[in-house]
Amino acid sequence: MKKSYRIKSSQDFQRILGKKDTFANRKFVIYKDEASEKHYRVGISVGKKIGNAVTRNRVKRLVRHSLMEFSPNIENFDFLVIVRVGVEDLDFTEIKKNLKHALKHAEIYRDGDLS
Repeated sequence: MKKSYRIKSSQDFQRILGKKDTFANRKFVIYKDEASEKHYRVGISVGKKIGNAVTRNRVKRLVRHSLMEFSPNIENFDFLVIVRVGVEDLDFTEIKKNLKHALKHAEIYRDGDLS
């Protein structure tokens, strides 16, 4: 994922969290705001309850990879993906399925050619 597609600054995180436009399922919480760029930007947050650093980085990597696969179908928003406890036990296909469900619920993902 290109750096221009990432949200890293605390100010951007706080701006999006402050909007309180939130959607959730059992594995992910999605906060969204209007886009500040011409493309979507995403921030990923994985708390320490998920596991040690290796586990958290693995989960972030899988979420980023899922988002890259969904990229053609993602609407133009700034959004945060907050990972809930239990995701660390899922395999890639389950993470992808749950993330797609949360993004559809948040109206960020639109159906297209990709699954």
